[in-house]
Amino acid sequence: MSPTEQPNQCKHRIALGIEYDGSNYSGWQKQLSPQQQTIQQHVERALSKIADHEVSVTCAGRTDAGVHATCQVVHFDCHIDRGNKAWVEGSNSLLPKTIRVLWSSRQNEDFHARFSALSRRYLYLIYQRNVESTVFAGRVSHERKALNCDAMNQAAQFLLGEQDFSSFRAAGCQSKTANRCIMHANVYRQGGFIVFDVKANAFLQHMVRNVMGSLLKIGRGEQDPEWFAELLAKKDRTKAAATASPDGLYLVAVEYPASFGLKPEMALPGMLLASQ
Repeated sequence: MSPTEQPNQCKHRIALGIEYDGSNYSGWQKQLSPQQQTIQQHVERALSKIADHEVSVTCAGRTDAGVHATCQVVHFDCHIDRGNKAWVEGSNSLLPKTIRVLWSSRQNEDFHARFSALSRRYLYLIYQRNVESTVFAGRVSHERKALNCDAMNQAAQFLLGEQDFSSFRAAGCQSKTANRCIMHANVYRQGGFIVFDVKANAFLQHMVRNVMGSLLKIGRGEQDPEWFAELLAKKDRTKAAATASPDGLYLVAVEYPASFGLKPEMALPGMLLASQ
């Protein structure tokens, strides 16, 4: 056995890019109940077989039940670096078809998928048509009536900058502070879709879906854009709208310092949107 194969003498840190359809999962994070299938559970099981020892992964952002990702980033430590082919192709041969490892990258121990991240970016997709789509079922939110996209975009601009987002924070959120910094927030049309594109240093639990719920009220003409500023000022979750469906939400990019060599490219839901 070579020195690099000695379990107690060497530790390797590997980063992975992961894509998944979250429709039939209870979110990213492992649950106590074995009946609740999660993304993390499947990824760790596959990696542990390849590494030949138990592996625990840390992700850039915990997605909720039903939420998708085109570019989740995780890291894990292992005794032996099996190489890119094993981590990518080997993992995919063991994973369900709804989860795929896209790439792997050897990192130093100072890399952390969550704490090293500079930003996360989400897209929320709404499909506008009288009849719900069978092809996009579970992958987009659906609205029968036309939404006022311009009013929604105007309201979204109140989100920009660092501020307290208590009005859009889940009751069970365990974050020590409700302050986050939103770098951009845009609502636009693309074909038959309305897209909410938001980027921040980090997000609170259910934050994007809670914001989307209130944006939908504005899009339907039930509130004006200035109502959004009032919601933020009140810092009261009970004053905002209900949480939007998870179906249309995608984690599409995680950005890291250039020193880690991970490109901050946004991965779009290719089946739905050809370009931004």
